[in-house]
Amino acid sequence: MDLLMLTFAFLFGLVIGSFLNVCIYRIPLDKSVAWPPSFCPHCNRHIRWYDNIPVLSFLLLRGKCRHCREKISIRYPLIELLTGLLTVLFVWRLGISLWTFVVLVAVYALICLSAIDFDLMIIPDRFSLGLIVWGLLFAWANPNFSGVWWQKELSSLLGAAVGLLGVLAVALIGTWIFRKDAMGGGDVKLMSGIGALIGWKGVVTTLVMGSFFGLVYAVILMIYKGKKGADIIPFGPFLSMGALINLYYLIVPSMLVIEL
Repeated sequence: MDLLMLTFAFLFGLVIGSFLNVCIYRIPLDKSVAWPPSFCPHCNRHIRWYDNIPVLSFLLLRGKCRHCREKISIRYPLIELLTGLLTVLFVWRLGISLWTFVVLVAVYALICLSAIDFDLMIIPDRFSLGLIVWGLLFAWANPNFSGVWWQKELSSLLGAAVGLLGVLAVALIGTWIFRKDAMGGGDVKLMSGIGALIGWKGVVTTLVMGSFFGLVYAVILMIYKGKKGADIIPFGPFLSMGALINLYYLIVPSMLVIEL
Protein backbone atom coordinates (compact mmCIF):
# COMPACT_ATOMS: atom_id res chain seq x y z
CA MET A 1 0.00 0.00 0.00
CA ASP A 2 1.33 3.40 -1.03
CA LEU A 3 2.59 5.51 1.90
CA LEU A 4 0.82 8.60 0.55
CA MET A 5 -2.50 6.74 0.50
CA LEU A 6 -2.02 5.55 4.09
CA THR A 7 -1.14 9.08 5.18
CA PHE A 8 -4.30 10.38 3.54
CA ALA A 9 -6.28 7.61 5.26
CA PHE A 10 -4.86 8.63 8.64
CA LEU A 11 -5.68 12.31 8.11
CA PHE A 12 -9.14 11.40 6.88
CA GLY A 13 -9.63 9.26 10.00
CA LEU A 14 -8.58 12.16 12.24
CA VAL A 15 -11.23 14.38 10.67
CA ILE A 16 -13.88 11.68 11.03
CA GLY A 17 -12.79 11.21 14.64
CA SER A 18 -13.41 14.90 15.28
CA PHE A 19 -16.93 14.47 13.90
CA LEU A 20 -17.46 11.35 16.03
CA ASN A 21 -16.67 13.44 19.11
CA VAL A 22 -19.55 15.71 18.14
CA CYS A 23 -21.84 12.69 17.72
CA ILE A 24 -20.79 11.20 21.06
CA TYR A 25 -21.63 14.43 22.87
CA ARG A 26 -24.80 15.46 21.04
CA ILE A 27 -26.65 12.26 20.10
CA PRO A 28 -27.49 11.23 23.71
CA LEU A 29 -28.79 14.80 24.23
CA ASP A 30 -30.94 14.45 21.10
CA LYS A 31 -29.22 17.43 19.50
CA SER A 32 -28.33 17.98 15.85
CA VAL A 33 -24.83 16.86 14.88
CA ALA A 34 -24.77 19.39 12.04
CA TRP A 35 -25.82 22.63 13.74
CA PRO A 36 -24.73 24.68 15.59
CA PRO A 37 -20.98 24.49 14.82
CA SER A 38 -18.59 23.18 17.46
CA PHE A 39 -18.68 25.05 20.76
CA CYS A 40 -17.16 24.77 24.22
CA PRO A 41 -19.57 22.90 26.55
CA HIS A 42 -18.41 25.10 29.46
CA CYS A 43 -18.66 28.65 28.11
CA ASN A 44 -20.70 27.89 24.94
CA ARG A 45 -18.32 29.99 22.83
CA HIS A 46 -17.95 29.03 19.18
CA ILE A 47 -14.72 27.13 18.45
CA ARG A 48 -12.77 28.66 15.56
CA TRP A 49 -11.47 26.39 12.83
CA TYR A 50 -7.85 26.82 13.95
CA ASP A 51 -8.82 25.60 17.42
CA ASN A 52 -10.63 22.61 15.96
CA ILE A 53 -7.79 20.87 14.13
CA PRO A 54 -7.78 17.22 15.26
CA VAL A 55 -5.17 16.44 17.94
CA LEU A 56 -2.94 19.41 16.97
CA SER A 57 -5.26 22.06 18.43
CA PHE A 58 -5.53 20.12 21.69
CA LEU A 59 -1.75 20.10 21.99
CA LEU A 60 -1.33 23.78 21.07
CA LEU A 61 -4.04 24.82 23.54
CA ARG A 62 -2.51 22.54 26.18
CA GLY A 63 -5.84 20.83 26.67
CA LYS A 64 -7.77 24.00 27.63
CA CYS A 65 -10.45 26.15 26.02
CA ARG A 66 -8.98 29.35 24.55
CA HIS A 67 -11.77 31.46 26.08
CA CYS A 68 -12.70 30.08 29.51
CA ARG A 69 -9.52 28.02 30.12
CA GLU A 70 -11.57 25.03 31.26
CA LYS A 71 -9.93 21.66 30.61
CA ILE A 72 -10.77 19.80 27.42
CA SER A 73 -11.31 16.09 27.97
CA ILE A 74 -8.36 13.94 26.88
CA ARG A 75 -10.93 11.69 25.24
CA TYR A 76 -11.29 14.10 22.31
CA PRO A 77 -7.78 13.61 20.89
CA LEU A 78 -7.83 9.93 21.88
CA ILE A 79 -11.00 9.32 19.83
CA GLU A 80 -9.44 11.19 16.91
CA LEU A 81 -6.21 9.18 17.11
CA LEU A 82 -8.08 5.88 17.49
CA THR A 83 -10.23 6.66 14.47
CA GLY A 84 -7.20 7.66 12.42
CA LEU A 85 -5.25 4.52 13.35
CA LEU A 86 -8.17 2.17 12.68
CA THR A 87 -8.78 3.84 9.33
CA VAL A 88 -5.16 3.23 8.36
CA LEU A 89 -5.25 -0.38 9.55
CA PHE A 90 -8.40 -1.26 7.61
CA VAL A 91 -7.31 0.57 4.44
CA TRP A 92 -3.94 -1.21 4.63
CA ARG A 93 -5.66 -4.55 5.23
CA LEU A 94 -8.54 -4.30 2.74
CA GLY A 95 -7.26 -1.84 0.16
CA ILE A 96 -9.53 0.69 -1.53
CA SER A 97 -12.88 -0.89 -2.37
CA LEU A 98 -16.60 -0.68 -1.72
CA TRP A 99 -16.24 -3.22 1.09
CA THR A 100 -13.59 -1.06 2.75
CA PHE A 101 -16.10 1.80 2.77
CA VAL A 102 -18.77 -0.47 4.26
CA VAL A 103 -16.40 -1.70 6.97
CA LEU A 104 -15.13 1.78 7.86
CA VAL A 105 -18.67 3.09 8.37
CA ALA A 106 -19.27 0.14 10.72
CA VAL A 107 -15.98 0.85 12.51
CA TYR A 108 -16.93 4.49 13.06
CA ALA A 109 -20.35 3.45 14.39
CA LEU A 110 -18.71 1.00 16.82
CA ILE A 111 -16.34 3.71 18.11
CA CYS A 112 -19.21 6.10 18.64
CA LEU A 113 -21.54 3.68 20.41
CA SER A 114 -18.71 2.37 22.60
CA ALA A 115 -17.92 5.85 23.93
CA ILE A 116 -21.60 6.55 24.59
CA ASP A 117 -22.03 3.20 26.34
CA PHE A 118 -19.02 3.92 28.57
CA ASP A 119 -20.51 7.28 29.52
CA LEU A 120 -24.20 6.50 29.90
CA MET A 121 -24.58 2.69 29.81
CA ILE A 122 -26.81 2.94 26.74
CA ILE A 123 -26.46 2.04 23.07
CA PRO A 124 -28.66 4.29 20.89
CA ASP A 125 -30.84 2.32 18.48
CA ARG A 126 -29.61 4.40 15.56
CA PHE A 127 -26.29 2.55 15.85
CA SER A 128 -27.39 -1.00 16.62
CA LEU A 129 -30.39 -1.02 14.26
CA GLY A 130 -28.39 1.00 11.74
CA LEU A 131 -25.73 -1.73 11.64
CA ILE A 132 -28.42 -4.32 10.90
CA VAL A 133 -29.70 -2.30 7.95
CA TRP A 134 -26.13 -1.53 6.81
CA GLY A 135 -25.13 -5.21 6.87
CA LEU A 136 -28.22 -6.33 4.97
CA LEU A 137 -27.95 -3.47 2.46
CA PHE A 138 -24.40 -4.40 1.44
CA ALA A 139 -24.56 -8.17 1.94
CA TRP A 140 -24.19 -8.60 -1.84
CA ALA A 141 -20.71 -7.02 -1.63
CA ASN A 142 -19.65 -8.93 1.49
CA PRO A 143 -16.60 -11.15 0.77
CA ASN A 144 -17.30 -13.13 3.94
CA PHE A 145 -20.46 -14.60 2.39
CA SER A 146 -20.49 -17.01 -0.54
CA GLY A 147 -22.94 -17.57 -3.37
CA VAL A 148 -25.04 -15.24 -5.49
CA TRP A 149 -26.55 -12.04 -4.09
CA TRP A 150 -29.69 -13.62 -2.59
CA GLN A 151 -27.62 -16.32 -0.87
CA LYS A 152 -25.44 -13.60 0.64
CA GLU A 153 -28.56 -11.80 1.85
CA LEU A 154 -29.70 -15.01 3.53
CA SER A 155 -26.29 -15.36 5.21
CA SER A 156 -26.59 -11.81 6.51
CA LEU A 157 -30.14 -12.44 7.73
CA LEU A 158 -29.02 -15.63 9.47
CA GLY A 159 -26.19 -13.74 11.17
CA ALA A 160 -28.59 -11.04 12.32
CA ALA A 161 -31.06 -13.63 13.61
CA VAL A 162 -28.40 -15.58 15.52
CA GLY A 163 -27.07 -12.35 16.96
CA LEU A 164 -30.52 -11.31 18.13
CA LEU A 165 -32.16 -14.56 19.23
CA GLY A 166 -29.05 -16.46 20.29
CA VAL A 167 -27.62 -13.66 22.39
CA LEU A 168 -31.07 -12.87 23.79
CA ALA A 169 -31.28 -16.48 25.00
CA VAL A 170 -27.83 -16.15 26.61
CA ALA A 171 -28.93 -12.90 28.28
CA LEU A 172 -32.12 -14.47 29.67
CA ILE A 173 -30.27 -17.53 30.98
CA GLY A 174 -27.64 -15.30 32.57
CA THR A 175 -30.33 -13.17 34.21
CA TRP A 176 -32.02 -16.29 35.59
CA ILE A 177 -28.75 -17.70 36.97
CA PHE A 178 -27.30 -14.50 38.45
CA ARG A 179 -30.62 -12.88 39.42
CA LYS A 180 -29.71 -9.64 37.65
CA ASP A 181 -29.46 -8.37 34.09
CA ALA A 182 -26.59 -10.20 32.39
CA MET A 183 -26.84 -8.18 29.17
CA GLY A 184 -28.84 -5.14 28.14
CA GLY A 185 -31.26 -4.89 25.24
CA GLY A 186 -28.86 -2.57 23.45
CA ASP A 187 -26.15 -5.25 23.57
CA VAL A 188 -28.53 -7.80 22.06
CA LYS A 189 -29.48 -5.50 19.18
CA LEU A 190 -25.81 -4.62 18.69
CA MET A 191 -24.96 -8.30 18.29
CA SER A 192 -27.68 -8.58 15.66
CA GLY A 193 -26.04 -5.75 13.72
CA ILE A 194 -22.65 -7.41 14.06
CA GLY A 195 -24.13 -10.69 12.83
CA ALA A 196 -25.58 -8.97 9.75
CA LEU A 197 -22.05 -7.83 8.86
CA ILE A 198 -19.92 -10.85 9.70
CA GLY A 199 -22.34 -13.80 9.85
CA TRP A 200 -23.34 -16.20 12.58
CA LYS A 201 -19.82 -17.55 13.10
CA GLY A 202 -18.66 -14.01 13.72
CA VAL A 203 -21.38 -13.66 16.35
CA VAL A 204 -19.92 -16.62 18.23
CA THR A 205 -16.32 -15.38 18.15
CA THR A 206 -17.34 -11.78 18.91
CA LEU A 207 -19.29 -12.91 21.95
CA VAL A 208 -16.40 -15.03 23.19
CA MET A 209 -13.83 -12.28 22.73
CA GLY A 210 -16.14 -9.60 24.10
CA SER A 211 -16.80 -11.67 27.22
CA PHE A 212 -13.05 -12.17 27.72
CA PHE A 213 -12.28 -8.45 27.34
CA GLY A 214 -15.17 -7.57 29.64
CA LEU A 215 -13.95 -10.05 32.26
CA VAL A 216 -10.44 -8.56 32.20
CA TYR A 217 -11.92 -5.08 32.62
CA ALA A 218 -14.11 -6.25 35.51
CA VAL A 219 -11.13 -7.84 37.28
CA ILE A 220 -9.16 -4.60 36.94
CA LEU A 221 -12.08 -2.63 38.40
CA MET A 222 -12.35 -5.07 41.31
CA ILE A 223 -8.65 -4.67 42.05
CA TYR A 224 -8.79 -0.88 42.09
CA LYS A 225 -12.35 -0.20 43.29
CA GLY A 226 -13.39 -3.32 45.16
CA LYS A 227 -16.17 -5.76 44.38
CA LYS A 228 -18.87 -3.13 43.87
CA GLY A 229 -16.78 -1.40 41.22
CA ALA A 230 -17.44 -4.25 38.79
CA ASP A 231 -21.15 -4.76 39.55
CA ILE A 232 -22.25 -2.99 36.37
CA ILE A 233 -19.99 -2.54 33.36
CA PRO A 234 -20.79 -1.47 29.80
CA PHE A 235 -20.62 -4.50 27.53
CA GLY A 236 -20.96 -2.68 24.19
CA PRO A 237 -17.32 -1.52 24.00
CA PHE A 238 -16.02 -5.06 24.52
CA LEU A 239 -18.40 -6.54 21.96
CA SER A 240 -17.22 -3.81 19.61
CA MET A 241 -13.59 -4.84 20.20
CA GLY A 242 -14.47 -8.41 19.27
CA ALA A 243 -16.34 -7.22 16.19
CA LEU A 244 -13.39 -5.07 15.09
CA ILE A 245 -11.02 -8.04 15.35
CA ASN A 246 -13.44 -10.14 13.32
CA LEU A 247 -13.87 -7.45 10.67
CA TYR A 248 -10.10 -7.16 10.37
CA TYR A 249 -9.31 -10.88 10.12
CA LEU A 250 -12.45 -12.55 8.82
CA ILE A 251 -11.83 -12.29 5.09
CA VAL A 252 -8.72 -14.49 5.30
CA PRO A 253 -8.21 -17.88 6.98
CA SER A 254 -7.60 -17.19 10.64
CA MET A 255 -7.61 -19.09 13.87
CA LEU A 256 -9.93 -16.36 15.18
CA VAL A 257 -12.70 -17.82 13.00
CA ILE A 258 -14.08 -21.08 14.33
CA GLU A 259 -14.94 -23.60 11.66
CA LEU A 260 -18.24 -25.00 12.84
